[in-house]
Amino acid sequence: MQRIPSVANALLAAVLVVTTGAADAFAQSSPDRYPSQLIRIIVPFAAGGTADALARIVGDNLSQRWGSPVIVENKPGAQGNIGMALVAKSLPDGYTLALVPVGNAAVNPSLFKDLPYDPVKDFAPISQLAIVENVLVVNGNSTIKTLEQLIDLAKSKTANITYSTPGAGSQAHLAAELLAHAGGVELTHIPYRGLAPALTDVLNGEITMTFAQLSNAKPFIENGRLRALGIASKQRSPALPDVPTIAEAGNLPGFEAVSWYALMAPAQTPEALVRKLAGEVASIMQLPSVRTALEAQGATPVGSSPEQLARTIAEDTARWSKLIREAHIEAQ
Repeated sequence: MQRIPSVANALLAAVLVVTTGAADAFAQSSPDRYPSQLIRIIVPFAAGGTADALARIVGDNLSQRWGSPVIVENKPGAQGNIGMALVAKSLPDGYTLALVPVGNAAVNPSLFKDLPYDPVKDFAPISQLAIVENVLVVNGNSTIKTLEQLIDLAKSKTANITYSTPGAGSQAHLAAELLAHAGGVELTHIPYRGLAPALTDVLNGEITMTFAQLSNAKPFIENGRLRALGIASKQRSPALPDVPTIAEAGNLPGFEAVSWYALMAPAQTPEALVRKLAGEVASIMQLPSVRTALEAQGATPVGSSPEQLARTIAEDTARWSKLIREAHIEAQ
């Protein structure tokens, strides 16, 4: 009979531990106390790329502002899906965040049948960090001087116009398919395993063209090894002011195929924390030092609100899913 009170006391103690732990976690996530511990920004790709650079720029500035450590962890694999799934399953306490490229937010849901996360249901949008322009390039010695010439050549079918990409469903692939649809031409896709080999074979003259992020292509454009035919954004790039947009060069109104990166948190993260993070990010994106660092990556700072980011995700999901269906694009 003496064991009953003991069991009851043990259960009560366990409940108190759980309740106290939950209360502590809630207190740590309250806006007044946040952040009170280390924050992780998960980058779903290997170190060294634009996503990694952006995460470190944001993380370093948040750490300086708050006097609290912010670290970047690279979790590559499965075209970013492994890192995204990790964040989706994390506690919604503001201490695990994701650096999310447009592909993982608005493209992969249409490419993968068994995606281990839902970018809408499993994540809380915080802020769009930056836009990275893509540029259409050909070999510097190519006889193709303009986008108009490229389209005319493709329409004549006297030459096989090939384009390289880092893989199916990549931004380079989507941009080229969008160009093919808008221009009413056929282009031959040659997928590679990564950006470096895809760009190398354009430099070698083995592939006709590719879409590359401006930061990767600009040095080769400047030394003449690549020729830029058009910027895949709505406005010309300050980095290459003499290069027309694709809409201008090809008479293709509204053409746009940019890369962007955002900061997101697990779903159910308290709105007050999301707002606090969004406000800090918006402020950071306007710092002269940050703008200079982003320009070195070929990126334009944004710093949007959570609502603006949510709209961007919805619009791009609708746009790219339609193209993926029509072009019969499948993940490799």
